[in-house]
Amino acid sequence: MTQAPQPLSWDGSAHPSGRTETLAEIDLGLPGVRARAVAVGAGHLAVRVLPQAEPGVVIVEVTPELPDDEQPVRTRIEWRLPCTGATGYWTPLSGTRWLPPSWALPRIASLPKGAPVGSLVGTADAALCTFAVGETVLPVSIGEGAVEETGDFSFWVEHEGPLRLRLDLSGRHFADTVRDCAAWWAESLPASTVPDAAFDPIFCTWYALHLTITAPEVERLAALAAPLGFGALIVDDGWQTDEVGRSYATTGDWQPAPVGFPDFAEHVARIRKLGLNYLLWHALPFLGDRSAAQAELAPHTLAHLPMLETSVLDPRSPLVRAHQVERLAAAVEQHGVDGLKIDFIDTFMREATTASPDPDCTEVAEGVRRLLAELDTRLRATRPEVLIEHRQQYMGPGLWPYATMVRATDCPHNVTENRVRCADLRLTAGPLAVHADPITWHPEEAPEQIAVFLIASLFATAQVSVDLAAQSPEQSAAVRFWLSVMREHRDLLQRSGFRPHRPELGYPLIEARSGAALAFGRYAALPVKVTGEWDSLLLANAEADTLVRLVFDRVPGRFSLLVQDALGGTVAQSTASVDGTEFTVHVPLGGLLTLGRD
Repeated sequence: MTQAPQPLSWDGSAHPSGRTETLAEIDLGLPGVRARAVAVGAGHLAVRVLPQAEPGVVIVEVTPELPDDEQPVRTRIEWRLPCTGATGYWTPLSGTRWLPPSWALPRIASLPKGAPVGSLVGTADAALCTFAVGETVLPVSIGEGAVEETGDFSFWVEHEGPLRLRLDLSGRHFADTVRDCAAWWAESLPASTVPDAAFDPIFCTWYALHLTITAPEVERLAALAAPLGFGALIVDDGWQTDEVGRSYATTGDWQPAPVGFPDFAEHVARIRKLGLNYLLWHALPFLGDRSAAQAELAPHTLAHLPMLETSVLDPRSPLVRAHQVERLAAAVEQHGVDGLKIDFIDTFMREATTASPDPDCTEVAEGVRRLLAELDTRLRATRPEVLIEHRQQYMGPGLWPYATMVRATDCPHNVTENRVRCADLRLTAGPLAVHADPITWHPEEAPEQIAVFLIASLFATAQVSVDLAAQSPEQSAAVRFWLSVMREHRDLLQRSGFRPHRPELGYPLIEARSGAALAFGRYAALPVKVTGEWDSLLLANAEADTLVRLVFDRVPGRFSLLVQDALGGTVAQSTASVDGTEFTVHVPLGGLLTLGRD
């Protein structure tokens, strides 16, 4: 098992290891940046600095010699720069954007949790320093933070064996630099094919029904979801048990509940006849305390979680992997579902108290990779375009070959958090479709506010989880309208150039561009800067201040204008001719502005 690294020292560098440490200064060729490489447990190291075509971008490769003892060599790169003009610090796990102190505990990224990337962001969203580590499976220790004594910002990254680091100090928009890091990872990974169906809006049962689900209830909601524009259904936790308590004690067997879902294959077939793809929830790491599989697999666990009444399986065990692949594949092979929602993969990285007696690899992260790879091979043999959902905590590049979509982590009713998490995922998800956490609301919620919830996920795939039968005609109309907008403009909104602005403020403005098509999400009373040539422009208004101010970098001339309210009704439609570079128009809360060239 990999042990967590020791805390940072007060000067922002990694804590001494107590082993032989060989240091080498690194000349990055970047002004203002000091760097060094460290081989922990080796007497020699080789360093290469490879400048890239983009000015201010380098790749550093550090290769240590064989270890001086039986312990594996760990390689570390440390660098620092003046912390001037910094406004926030971006990581892919969302959360606060404050500048961490250099003495904060390091984070660890690996295939089951996180991604080895970060960005120190400055004024006007400029990336002061964006970095990514080339390791996509095994744990990477990351230290980052402002040094109190010097005013520098200090970074270090470390893992076993040779280390590859991408540094970007080009000063470009931070989102562009982070997406370039994702493209760099993709160069060393198998190509991933994501079917169009992964981008279709989804109705999820979780917030709507929780564990009180049955086949008739699911089919009732599915029949209401299909006409609203949903393309898929996720049946979440509850299908595998007739119990309704919040417990995972029955997980691990993955058999349909005998009372709630007596004929699962027929139930799935009825849903699919409605035109909906069917995804089924599984908690991959869990072995419930009252599961039938407990007797066989109990010796092959990493930890017990008494509050959840379950153990965490050890994926390094071939027996565990064979069991999980067999049970999860049954959903596709026997019941005919179109895909799986695979939950809690990050739980594999909890601190282990036990271990399997028959591991075939050392690292838990590698065991997870083997489990997912074996499952992927089995599923695609039956359904080549199988749909697989992962979640935000486990969204690193090493998972791309084994998923088609990644969802924002749980944030029910939290419109801002959902928006921020979706935007963060868009930057690091590579080819995967990014999904919002299922949107839910109070039965008495105003249609305009429902539109605001949906606009928060405008640049991702919307998921919704409410009792559709309890919605008023106006509430349903808001859902239908915004899902239609998302489907009509899917390529622009989800597959194009993407820039969320001002991460330290929670992205009050988001834009996407595809050729001459532009789209904006306006989440605060800010002017909207329109740059470059355009033929069509969409602006979704999620701000109570309805006066939208567009600032162009060139005279826009003549264009058509359509303003719609939260339900899709026409508020204004005309032709405008603007000789200056500013234009204002009222767009209602939850409404849509569409501009087009004649």
